[in-house]
Amino acid sequence: MSTSYENAAELAEALRRAAAAHGEHEKQLGHEDADWPSWYAEYMVEEKRN
Repeated sequence: MSTSYENAAELAEALRRAAAAHGEHEKQLGHEDADWPSWYAEYMVEEKRN
């Protein structure tokens, strides 16, 4: 599957949404997520799919 964004602004907004969601994810974990890049990638692909 390929995921793309129309422009830098759209990508930046997707990153902001992922960052906010990841903050909630870390609260639930109770610690920092060292593998945050993978988490962001999965979140952003899934968000784009829906």
